[in-house]
Amino acid sequence: MSASADMILTPPERDALAGEYVLGLLEGADLVAFARRLDSDRALAASVERWRAHLHPIDAVVRPIAPPPGLWPRIEADLGMTVQTAARPALAPPSAGSRLADWWNSLFVWRGAAFAGALASLLLAVGLFAALDRAQRQPVYVAVLLTEAGIATAVVNTYPDRRVEMVPLQNIAVPPGMALEIWTLWDRAVGPRSVGLIDRARSTNLRLDQLPLGRDQLFEITIEPATGSPTGRPTGPIVAKGTTSQAL
Repeated sequence: MSASADMILTPPERDALAGEYVLGLLEGADLVAFARRLDSDRALAASVERWRAHLHPIDAVVRPIAPPPGLWPRIEADLGMTVQTAARPALAPPSAGSRLADWWNSLFVWRGAAFAGALASLLLAVGLFAALDRAQRQPVYVAVLLTEAGIATAVVNTYPDRRVEMVPLQNIAVPPGMALEIWTLWDRAVGPRSVGLIDRARSTNLRLDQLPLGRDQLFEITIEPATGSPTGRPTGPIVAKGTTSQAL
């Protein structure tokens, strides 16, 4: 089925064509005819906008990934096999005049099937990327930092890519000219190391690029001068502390 300006399209045909256009499945003369019709067919233009709005979240989620080195040679080899197979006798279509023959010869049916297959593949890819993205966002270790009174003040989350984030749960009073410094301790012989300095309680990424990270590792917050501890070790009062546990 072409998208010539003089052809009357049923709503399903119009939506299918619009979907093919948005997915980039139209080529050659069909694409030219569709673009020409799009200028004057308001219903078709509205269908295109609906498809774009529907697929926009997918486009925003999917990240481009370079294909594996051997992918294109395998595709070319498969295409070569397809060309050889095409030379064999094809299955004869149903006899002319029957309903099955009309269905068999309907380009709209076959293009609709191709469109549905492309959309299904796209949705499958999106589901895979979304699952991988969710896995990357699930913390591996969690530390709940408590005050001396046992009040949960902040949470430290450690992720599979070694990103470490501290999220405050309570407001922390910081005197003028002072700041909150975050420390970690994994070995008493080494001593605590500063991994963050913030002027107020807020979510922040901690700097543990070259430091060990594991279970039962201590994190604590102290009040220090605005430029940080002058000794490289905690000097002010401890606001809250806690050790990491494996996330469930």
